[in-house]
Formats: sequence, C-alpha cells, structure tokens
Amino acid sequence: MTKYKWLSTLWCMFIFCACCKAQIQREQLSDTTSSISHKLTTSYGPNSITRNIIQDRNGDIWIASFKGVFRYDGKSFTNITSKVSSARFFSVLEDSKGNFWFGSIGSGVYFYDGESFTNFTTREGLINNEIVSIYEDKIGNIWLGANGGVSRYDGKSFLNYFLQGEYIIEDRTGKTFQDFTRPPNEVNSIVEDKTGKIWFGTRGNTFVYDGKAFSMVIHNDKSFRNVRTIINDKKGNIWLAGNDGLWRYDGSRYTHFTENFVGYVYEDRKGNIWTSSETERGWVLSRYDGMSLDNSQPTVTEIKSDYPDHKGMLFGILEANDGGIWFGSFGVYRYDGNTIVDFKR
Repeated sequence: MTKYKWLSTLWCMFIFCACCKAQIQREQLSDTTSSISHKLTTSYGPNSITRNIIQDRNGDIWIASFKGVFRYDGKSFTNITSKVSSARFFSVLEDSKGNFWFGSIGSGVYFYDGESFTNFTTREGLINNEIVSIYEDKIGNIWLGANGGVSRYDGKSFLNYFLQGEYIIEDRTGKTFQDFTRPPNEVNSIVEDKTGKIWFGTRGNTFVYDGKAFSMVIHNDKSFRNVRTIINDKKGNIWLAGNDGLWRYDGSRYTHFTENFVGYVYEDRKGNIWTSSETERGWVLSRYDGMSLDNSQPTVTEIKSDYPDHKGMLFGILEANDGGIWFGSFGVYRYDGNTIVDFKR
C-alpha cells in the first residue's frame, strides 16, 4: 500500500510541475503579446540609418532602420520591434492581407500580424538570415532578397534560388548560406513587370524570371551591375538605379538619364521620378519632371538641404498621402515642397 501511495504522490508532483511550467509559458507568452501593444512611443523617429519607408492602408508610416522598425501615426513614433529583436532592419512590406514583413540583417524575416510575431530563419528553410529586400507578387508569393540569393514563400514553405555569377539556380536540397559572408552578394531589389516577369537587382548582375527560368539582363552586350533599386512605373516602364546610373526600359529600348551612381528611384502620383544619387557635391535628392521624361534633356530639380547628415547616402523614398516626400539617411526626413524636416530627437 505504501508503494502505491508513493507512486500516487509522485504522479501528483509531476502533474503539479507540468501545470506550473505551462502556466509560466502562458504568462511569458502573455507578457510578450502585451509588450507588443505597449512599445516605447516617442515624439522622435530613429536616430540611426534608415533603409526603407512605406505607408500602409491605414495611412501610418513604417520605417525600417538599424535601431528597429518604427510606426508613425502622424503624431508619434512607436518602435514596434524594440522587445523582439536588436537586429538591424533593412526592409518592410505590407502584404495584400494587411500583414507586415520585416527583413533584418542576421535574424531573418519577421512576420507581424498586428498582435504577434513569427520569425523565419534558415531553420525554417530561409536561404540566409540577411534579408535586404521583400516583395509580394500578383499571386501572393512573398519574395525575400537575401545575401547569396532569394527565397520564395508560398504561405507554407520556402523555395530557394542561389546566385552563381551569371546564373540564378533553383535549389531543392535545403542548402543555406552562412550568415555575414563577404563580399556581399545581395539581392537588393525585386519587382514584377506588367507581363508578369520578375526582375532582380543584385550586387552582381540583374536578372529576369519568367516563371520557369532566369535570364541575365543585357544591354549593348553589357550587364547591369550592382542595381540597388528597380521599380515598375504607372506606364509599365522598368526603371533601374545603380552603378550605371539611372535607366528606363519601355519594353523595347533603354533610355539613360544619368551616369551618377543612383541608390534609390521612386515614382510619385504625378509621374515624377525621384532619385537619391551620388554627385560631386555629395548625395542629393532629385526630382525628374514627369512631363519632360521623353525629352532629350528632362527637367531635373535638386532638393537642397542644410542638414549635414545628407552628405551620407540617402535611402527609401516615399510619397505620403499628404504629398510629403519622405526619405531615409541617418534618421528619417520629410520634404513638404519647401523645406526638409528631420524627426530626430
């Protein structure tokens, strides 16, 4: 009888410990969920390098910076990732369902549904944990540009494609790249054109994917190297910004606009093209007048600033709903048509 009492006592202790452990896990999960809705909110934005800026369907501004992902509601800034990761963030995307994707350097990509986070890394099949660019295609696939290649996520699993010089090759073996490999071979930008083909700008060559195979983009027997940004404008033209300056492709011919290195290109609602480029005077923000883009010498306006930080590289141009032009540098800035305002402390 003593033996059975001892076993009964032991079993009760096991159940008690398991319940305590489950309660602790629930409390920890509850704390995490609670902290997500009570992030540090301030009147100033990130005081660090800002790489990407978007505006969501509700009108909030989202900013990917080296100090976290910030959300601006028009009055204050909230660091959404402050309790989740200390990684540097390069990219942010709002998908067609209203969820958010945050690409980091070293910690993979974070999926945020407005309440909780899911972290995808090489453990889940991601090609690499350095995620530079994110794009959603017309059928809902999420493309993640990484160091060494690109991952495509269909909502269930990842399919990876590796950069190998003049080729991008599909991989089904589950191979991944080591983090922080140098020199970098990043996929900087991804965009889908009007025909459904997907363009990839990398630190090396530029590629187009037709759904079956990748081909290198060639013009005058030369590839486009180190393309930092690709966009598809309202007319269906493809714009390439990078080492070779700024180019436009209309489906049949290429037009060259500048030989200066261009880091970012963006089209506003009026059809004007905005760029961040490196000149003899340092980095400048420029606006190409949309009505003159077909002229041999289009009208270009340089937006000048008295802020010394603008001598550094400029990133992530955005036209907000109110017409203000946002861009990143060391911090985040807004141009209202007359003056440039920063949002640092």
